[in-house]
Amino acid sequence: MRAFFLSLLLLAAPAVADEYEWRVPFITTPGDVVERMLEMAGTGPGDLVADLGSGDGRIVIAAARRFGARGLGIELDEQLARDSRENARIAGVADKVSIVQGDVLTADFSSASVVTVYLLPGLIEKLQARFINELKPGTRVVSHAFRMTGWRPDKAQTVRVTQPHTGQGDESTLYLWIVPAEVRGTWSGGGRSLRIEQNYQEIDVEGASEARLSGDRISWTTARGAFRGRVQGERIVGDDGVVLTRSR
Repeated sequence: MRAFFLSLLLLAAPAVADEYEWRVPFITTPGDVVERMLEMAGTGPGDLVADLGSGDGRIVIAAARRFGARGLGIELDEQLARDSRENARIAGVADKVSIVQGDVLTADFSSASVVTVYLLPGLIEKLQARFINELKPGTRVVSHAFRMTGWRPDKAQTVRVTQPHTGQGDESTLYLWIVPAEVRGTWSGGGRSLRIEQNYQEIDVEGASEARLSGDRISWTTARGAFRGRVQGERIVGDDGVVLTRSR
């Protein structure tokens, strides 16, 4: 997987930042970290794992071999893309893994249910809007080392790297985000009307407490009791059959 030294970003002047963005060294991700990233995302046979900046293909290959998932690697470097296709063939998962030679900023990964990244914050910032606007609610995004701006991770954990690895210290921090449904607006139905404010997965439901949003699952508690349901576009369908519709 393509990794970047934060120090290179800090040393580069803003005026030449873009020049360095694609010219930094390629460093593979430690096997411990690869395994934990996929575990953290809850990867399984029904998933399509897209690795943005996939390098030698190790993450998508591991997703196929160890978790039974399909893999999509997107890699800018043409030689690395060719090498990773050969690695997938050698690993016996060429039928489950696809490697695309292209730019992660423009490539299509909207069908992925798991997205993995190890990119500089500048690139992650450019991708952040795409994660929200193009990925389905419930898609899991896992980043190695770098966070997203303004979007609190749903989970973070530190991985101890057990074997020496070039360009890698003794520990790595991983961050998980679950793409939330868009629920901002006024909702009514079942004899109730309420307003929901939203900042990514953090929501405030008018007149309610304990409001939670995870992917397309939503819940809150009011004096009338607890509500749990699923967001389906312009409707929230309650587990009890109550349907709320949105009027923005």
